[in-house]
Amino acid sequence: MHERSAELRRASWIGIVGNVVLATLKVTIGFIAGSFAVIGDGIDTLSDVLTYFITLFTARIISKPPDCKYPYGYKRAETIATKILAFIIFFAGAQLLISTISRLIEGEAREMPSVIAIYVTIFSIAGKFILFFWQSRIGKKTDSAMILANARNMLNDVIISSSVLIGLIFAFILKMPILDTITAMGVSFWIIWVAFGIYRESSLELMDGVKDISIYNKIFKSVDQVEGALNPHRIRVRKIANMFLIALDIEVDQDIRVISAHEIAKQVENSLKKNIENIYDVLIHIEPLGNVEKDELYGISKENLQVKQS
Repeated sequence: MHERSAELRRASWIGIVGNVVLATLKVTIGFIAGSFAVIGDGIDTLSDVLTYFITLFTARIISKPPDCKYPYGYKRAETIATKILAFIIFFAGAQLLISTISRLIEGEAREMPSVIAIYVTIFSIAGKFILFFWQSRIGKKTDSAMILANARNMLNDVIISSSVLIGLIFAFILKMPILDTITAMGVSFWIIWVAFGIYRESSLELMDGVKDISIYNKIFKSVDQVEGALNPHRIRVRKIANMFLIALDIEVDQDIRVISAHEIAKQVENSLKKNIENIYDVLIHIEPLGNVEKDELYGISKENLQVKQS
């Protein structure tokens, strides 16, 4: 656990240092070269610095053990941090969009950006790709969804910087500096769209939903592998960071002893952990075979899962 925490902190510091260098370079050169697209790309990179500081802080929180106040532990802090990151990214994109629209409305004459803007953008693409590769390696090694998300964000930045480069090249070829401003607007829309996607995914987890409902089929198959475990129903799955918390009801022969019913439940839990990765906890409620409770309103059964999939 301590080694994993150290890896997460190391990944965060690498992201912070790398993005500080790139953001400073792009914003400075963007102003010198007179390229709003490069400045916008630099602002996006600057927001990445904030995201990595949040990642660094969150990595410390999620490593704390459960206590009386948070009996499920602190892993949901990763989801809250993701929500904060979405807002930071959104406001960075919105600010860039407002500034580019105002310049287009004002219609002031602009000079061609300096050719140095192209060089710094090429350097940025290379730097971001290195960060993407490094973060992906650490994320896979530590099985950290948070670091892997940052790696995907670095890949998004490679795409953004590439679009800026294309806009600059066309601006020079066609002698139309307005293309640089239009490219900056496109970058702002992309930033906002990425923020919306992150916000939507984190909201799913906070609403105790799961993105991939095929996990329910895995649960039914796992229960079917245990002799004596019948009619799995009221299955509830929620995510805590990259871990699954599973609750379900099963029915057993009403004439067996309590210790036998407990052994069946234990075998079901082991079967689930064998077939499904990253299980945080399993809660199994045992009922006598044929038991019907009309007030059981929540959870998934085989019947309503088939309806959802059809």
